[in-house]
Amino acid sequence: MKYTKMHGLGNNYIYVNEFEVKLQEAELALIAVKVSDVNFGIGSDGMILIGPSRVADFRMRIFNSDGSEAKNCGNGLRCVAKYVYDRSMTHERHFTIETLGGIVHVEVHVDEEAVQTVSIDMGKPRLMKKEIPMLGDEDSITINESVQIDGADYQMTVVSMGNPHSVMFVEDIEQAAVNQIGPTVEHAALFPERINVEFVQVQNSHEIDFRVWERGSGITMACGTGACAAVVAGVLGGHLERAKPITVHLLGGDLVITYADNDHVYMKGPATFISDGVFYLR
Repeated sequence: MKYTKMHGLGNNYIYVNEFEVKLQEAELALIAVKVSDVNFGIGSDGMILIGPSRVADFRMRIFNSDGSEAKNCGNGLRCVAKYVYDRSMTHERHFTIETLGGIVHVEVHVDEEAVQTVSIDMGKPRLMKKEIPMLGDEDSITINESVQIDGADYQMTVVSMGNPHSVMFVEDIEQAAVNQIGPTVEHAALFPERINVEFVQVQNSHEIDFRVWERGSGITMACGTGACAAVVAGVLGGHLERAKPITVHLLGGDLVITYADNDHVYMKGPATFISDGVFYLR
């Protein structure tokens, strides 16, 4: 299987071009697990497929390192955009990508004939419990509310950016119990499809520090949709300014997120090529 490895701020995936490589649907989850294994595979946060779409210019499918399929991935979107432009699969600098979470509009920023950064219209955040999904009154929302899980109370805001996020604000990001709280909240019965868990420290009205426990992958260096959800939660909670660029400091680097007056969330950040290779499936 021919593959490309890329990362967005350290959030790294194995990318497979379905225009050239044909994989069996029934084997995709297992292949994702195999390639993600750092000891016996390539080592990654998961696998992303780039293929044709009937409703957009390209389609992206995301498989986490545990084999589960995700609906959206902001860092993955930027890398897909870089891949298709740098490899002349499109000559347009504005195009669309289909995900399970919806269609997104991207713009590539090119320097010396290669994409360096990508801007993405991530669409409108979804807040109702039925859109997360989250148990409870399906038309209600959870903004800075105390939620009880396994006998403990967690203050959280719940947002979907095409995939679900629980955002918690902390006083000291370095002391956040990501390893302990992350899996507890991810697997809570309250979230029937599990959930990503974000920990955020507000530095000022336009800057936050960010850590993430990703659904199906654990701690990762970055999460683009999580950064978007964190900014939405910060604006709704009165911590951050609406329609202002917010710098999000992730372990792998910075993203700039804007929660605009039109209710759309915009993300800008880098995408980086690592290597091409061949993986032997058998």
